[in-house]
Amino acid sequence: MRALIQRVRWARVRVHGEVKGEIGKGFLVLLGVKKGDTEKDAEYLAKKTVNLRIFENEKGKFDLSLLDVNGELLVVSQFTLYGDTRRGRRPDFTRAEEPGRAKELYEKFIEYARSHGVRVEEGAFGERMEVELLNDGPVTIILESE
Repeated sequence: MRALIQRVRWARVRVHGEVKGEIGKGFLVLLGVKKGDTEKDAEYLAKKTVNLRIFENEKGKFDLSLLDVNGELLVVSQFTLYGDTRRGRRPDFTRAEEPGRAKELYEKFIEYARSHGVRVEEGAFGERMEVELLNDGPVTIILESE
């Protein structure tokens, strides 16, 4: 499982022109699920995400987590994070999990994040979405469960 995390001042996702999820200060998480991922991967990545210390303390050092700043999560499914571009010009997505299983693990990630007391908004799994954000920093981190 792979998460591309962007620290944001705000973010929102639209589906069919309507806002589906919106947050203030926190993380926009683009979440990809690969074949073979398990609930353990979802649990590990959710815990790592909510505890990731990429907010500045009073001295300007990365020392505070999403939990410390009462931040929020906007989670958007992103199978293209497992696109392989080593050959040719068109990405190969054979490492991405099948939609049914990927949706289960996407939902488990959200469930685990909420279990830590974090407010979580989400996109619409498998839908075409428009994502807007104000990146704060910019700060962008990639986390993996393997």
